[in-house]
Amino acid sequence: MAIRQKARVLIVDDAVVIRRIVTDVLAADPQIDVVGTAANGRIALQKIPQVSPDLVTLDIEMPEMDGLETLREIRRLYPTLPVIMFSTLTARGAEATLDALTLGASDYVTKPANVGSVATAQQRVRDELIPKIKSLCQVGSAATLAARPIAASAALPRAAVVPVPAGTQATTGEVEIVAIGVSTGGPNALAAILPHLPGDLRVPIVIVQHMPPMFTKFLAERLDRQAALTVVEATAGEVIRPGVVYVAPGNFHLVLDRRGGRTFTGLNQDAPENSCRPAVDVLFRSVAGIFGSRALGVILTGMGQDGLRGCEDLRRAGSPVFVQDEDTSIVWGMPGFVARAGLADRVIPLPAIASEITRRVAVRDQPPAALVSVGPRAAVTRIS
Repeated sequence: MAIRQKARVLIVDDAVVIRRIVTDVLAADPQIDVVGTAANGRIALQKIPQVSPDLVTLDIEMPEMDGLETLREIRRLYPTLPVIMFSTLTARGAEATLDALTLGASDYVTKPANVGSVATAQQRVRDELIPKIKSLCQVGSAATLAARPIAASAALPRAAVVPVPAGTQATTGEVEIVAIGVSTGGPNALAAILPHLPGDLRVPIVIVQHMPPMFTKFLAERLDRQAALTVVEATAGEVIRPGVVYVAPGNFHLVLDRRGGRTFTGLNQDAPENSCRPAVDVLFRSVAGIFGSRALGVILTGMGQDGLRGCEDLRRAGSPVFVQDEDTSIVWGMPGFVARAGLADRVIPLPAIASEITRRVAVRDQPPAALVSVGPRAAVTRIS
């Protein structure tokens, strides 16, 4: 995708007030052109070929033709056109948003409803929507985040090994926990990984997915239905168990605590880091402090650089780090920052990540090769 000077945006929402708030905020940004508005999906589909937008913001609940039906048609007619869903912060909105992401929506924002004033609503749009538009459309400095509206479906490159700075080399010992950080494009990325992990995986998995409250609960439930592993939204005070995936709840940092030889989950509402709560850096720092070199960090698609400092902590402790490659990331922000910092042991296409995690978790501590009794048909394989 070429770097643009401006992003052309079509706003689709049946609420006049929301259309006006979003239009005013976006039009005030010199790097965004509002090329049209539409009150429902049918009008939007008529306008897209007329105004040629670079991105569409799409309300979920609309008369005549709702957001999901409209999204299906957009994906059929314009498969690479970025679409950001506008959803309500309700159970119904959360479920519909996850449906939209499954259908190919690029990202979502929650509607600025019941926030107290028009000025507050405008600031919410300014803070949450504009960065996503610029990232997905590769406008200005956001182009460095290498946004992609849809993960590539063509033949994918093999996993690549990138250099790691001296003094931060990961060990090749046993992994006791997998920690995953992900943001934009995360629900689909997780759905491409967790169902392909064995149900008897011998380690727990902890995940930070940037999502608001309620959304993380429904995400965990969906992934639990798809995967052989047990997937839950984390609660405070749980003993983490092998074969269980713990998803940080929205608006809470997920941390781990070691007591009496067992590891427990903890939740807090300390200040956001990287403007995020939950934050990947918080979780990874906690994992590094408890597990040292016996963790595996994984950074998937996402906007921004949350996870960079946490990966530094993991590498200092001797733990390996895998990141998703650029071609299969919706936004190569989070994994890109880690890769460019030289902290990634492997840069891996999304379809290969589950097998790479399984392979790495299967590595066990071994005595020195000289002390191993090798039978006539056996061989010692060194796995990095």
